Amino acid sequence: MERKISGVILSGGANKRFDGTIKSNIVIDGKTIISRIISKIKDIFDEIIIVTNSPEEFVEYKNYKIVNDKFLKAGLLGGIHAALKASSGDALFVFAGDMPFLDKKIIVSQIESYNSCQCDVLIPRVKNNIEPLHAIYNISIYKSLEKYLEGDNNKAVREYLKTVNVRFLDVDETALTKDAFTNINSPSDLSSLSS
Repeated sequence: MERKISGVILSGGANKRFDGTIKSNIVIDGKTIISRIISKIKDIFDEIIIVTNSPEEFVEYKNYKIVNDKFLKAGLLGGIHAALKASSGDALFVFAGDMPFLDKKIIVSQIESYNSCQCDVLIPRVKNNIEPLHAIYNISIYKSLEKYLEGDNNKAVREYLKTVNVRFLDVDETALTKDAFTNINSPSDLSSLSS
């Protein structure tokens, strides 16, 4: 069964390693990471949601839905919650805002796998490494996630995932998948890019 999926870019975080610069706005080869992400996903998703607590940094993307966290200091889970609340779809495809080399074929393949399975969350897995910020989250988890965030729980995404029905999509480790799942976590990551 095909479901309506919204594309979500998580663009929050203090980014202390980059002197406060929001990682989505870091420029690689003349383009910001967020513009790279949008160019890859805009033909796949009818609705794109940018989650940020600094909306003034994304005024040029006002054609997309820009939302902020209800649960501050809840990290990535707070961003996923905000997107679930804002989405008009049946599910979210959540991308970290610091993934500059997304691959359209991998995204489409993941959507096809999601549409053919019953789960709350579908996460790609390369060997033993999972990618919860290149994953599809069903809208049905909204209330459970809100309750989890309201409680005195560990706010790590991986801890919350233990409470819902997760399926893993095993993906081969190739140069393509390595690039597609690359995050820019520090200035040294930028300096090591060959792209």
